[in-house]
Amino acid sequence: MAPSAQSLPTSVSDEKYANVKWEELGFGFYRTDSMYVAKCKHGESFQEGKIVPYADLQISPCSAVLNYGQGLYEGLKAYRTEDGRIMLFRPDQNALRLQSGAHRLCMPCPSVDQFVSAVKQVVLANKKWIPPPGRGTLYLRSVLFGSGPILGSFPVSEYTFTMFACPVGRYHSDNAGLNLKIEDKFRRAFPGGTGGVKSITNYSPVWITVAEAKAQGFSDVLFLDAATGKNVEELYASNVFIVKGNVVSTPEISGTILPGITRKCIIELTRDFGYKVEERVVPVEDLLDAEEVFCSGTAAIVTTIASVTFKDKKTGFKTGDKTLAAKLFATLTDIQLGRVEDKNGWTVEIDRCHQCETLKL
Repeated sequence: MAPSAQSLPTSVSDEKYANVKWEELGFGFYRTDSMYVAKCKHGESFQEGKIVPYADLQISPCSAVLNYGQGLYEGLKAYRTEDGRIMLFRPDQNALRLQSGAHRLCMPCPSVDQFVSAVKQVVLANKKWIPPPGRGTLYLRSVLFGSGPILGSFPVSEYTFTMFACPVGRYHSDNAGLNLKIEDKFRRAFPGGTGGVKSITNYSPVWITVAEAKAQGFSDVLFLDAATGKNVEELYASNVFIVKGNVVSTPEISGTILPGITRKCIIELTRDFGYKVEERVVPVEDLLDAEEVFCSGTAAIVTTIASVTFKDKKTGFKTGDKTLAAKLFATLTDIQLGRVEDKNGWTVEIDRCHQCETLKL
């Protein structure tokens, strides 16, 4: 469990690292120094926001996000390399996904350049909170929401875009692989709904299912499609892949599955490794017949799934250093941490002009 926010220092200093026990770092909230805030009135465009001290936001009790769930979030990471560079991983893709979600929820959205600029500013403002190489990452959480009051009448008068950062360790601590429960009663997303965007309304409705599964000893939940209840879709916050022979399959993007950025990278890397990749409907039977199963996401990176339990029947899969998941994890993290050449142009290096102390954006 992560230490409480109050137990960590939040003052700015010239030290390279914050006073954190990096070896105890989990995936949880740590209060850091600064955050980014930008606002937008109805009918206008988002202008460049500013870095402010981390603090609670003042919001109307009648705001659109509190009353109607009008909100989206994105998550990405900053990495510290062995030679001291600070790297981002495909931040433009997060910006584009946020724009897609904003359109779905009738909100204005920062441009790609504004989004990436905000990421860079937040990272540099919280640079000492980036863990040492190999000890964790700095997680960036952006939230776009209707902050103006609304009661029945549309449109919303004001929108807010904010971003904060906190150091994190591994999302899943199951080094031997995850033990999943296939949920056959509750559904995460529905055709025509918001499963394909990172709406804040997608997550808490299934907390009860995830909590019950974890109380039973499972690592996470794998959800089925709402239309038939026969096809696998995704975990609580991760995409899923199955491997059989030289074929890797993953559920197709059809509006109920989040188009994961890590998922997109995995597909490209797997094809580079010589596998055939299929984005298709994946029946439960195909998953149970797979040789290897793994999940992917910004938090999960690439995580092996050791077993799934469906209707009280447990099925195990291949795990260990020789799996495709292990190879993908090593390759992806090597790219993110600057250990190998980034041939795909996925990484973005953050630099600071040391003489004038201005950002190179």
